Amino acid sequence: MTLATAYWCVLIAALLPYLWVSIAKAGGERYNNRDPRGWLARQDNPRLHRANSAQLNAFEAFAPFAAGVVLAQLAGVPEARIAVLAIAFVVARVLHGVFYLADLHSLRSLSWFAGLGCVLALLAQAALRVGG
Repeated sequence: MTLATAYWCVLIAALLPYLWVSIAKAGGERYNNRDPRGWLARQDNPRLHRANSAQLNAFEAFAPFAAGVVLAQLAGVPEARIAVLAIAFVVARVLHGVFYLADLHSLRSLSWFAGLGCVLALLAQAALRVGG
């Protein structure tokens, strides 16, 4: 695996919030782009709200992940290790969204921790590599 694999994972992670928000918007009454937050507040479909929450959480998780990939690369962490952690992160985050939509809270939390573990591993390996 190469660093390109990790970069593709960064792109996928950047797009995940838009997948979840698309599901949220498709799940309720006709979407109103003039008042998106008001529209969301008026919806009574719990799955729609979970999809929106998955979107927000995906946005929150993206920046540390992208930073971890870049810092690991700059620090000289082996490309294959970066790629494996990036793939694992994306898999965990896709599962996180699926579990969010399915209202499987324990599995959702487990996948959230798995993604966080990947980010922490990337950041820690970068720090260790530069002598921290």
